[in-house]
Formats: sequence, structure tokens, C-alpha cells
Amino acid sequence: MSDTLYVLSVVAGLSLVSVVNRSFFFIPRRELPLPGALKRGLRYAPLAALMGVIAPELIALDSALPWRDGRPWAALAAAGYGLVRRGIFGTILLGMSVLWALKFGLGW
Repeated sequence: MSDTLYVLSVVAGLSLVSVVNRSFFFIPRRELPLPGALKRGLRYAPLAALMGVIAPELIALDSALPWRDGRPWAALAAAGYGLVRRGIFGTILLGMSVLWALKFGLGW
């Protein structure tokens, strides 16, 4: 099998799997019932995805002086706001504002 044919077959197969996977909820004629525990668990999916992006950035601090890195301070400010106000948009907005202020304002 040539390399071109192999690559095209892999791309076609992955495309087919992706289309079937994404259209799974449109195929049934009626709504599929979800267990209550799954519905409650899906409420935390956006937070889990956000933490999956943020946690590696906080763990891998590359600064020689970790207190002069803006990422932990921005995370603390955002976490504090999130605990008090319980809003995701304000939490992201405050965290990014603190990060940019420390990065561009103080050069951290």
C-alpha cells in the first residue's frame, strides 16, 4: 500500500468516526434518557476542561523567582472571585486582567 493511499484511508476513517460520534445524538427519533447522576456530573464538565488547561500552566512555572510569575497570582485572584461570586465569566475576566496587568504592567 502506498503512503498516499494509507494517509487518505486514515483521514477518511478518522473523519467517519468523528462524524458518527458527533451525530450520535441526532440519530435516535426520541430523546435518550440520561441518569440523574450523569446529568449532575455533566454540570462540572466545563470546569474540568478549564482546569485541564490551567493546571499544567500553574505546575510548570519556568521563572527562577516563582513569586515574580503572574500566573499563580492570577489564579489566586480568580479562585477568590470564583468562590465569592460563583460566576465563571467574571472569574476568567478577573484572572486574565490580573495576569495581563502583572505581565505587561510590571514585566513579570
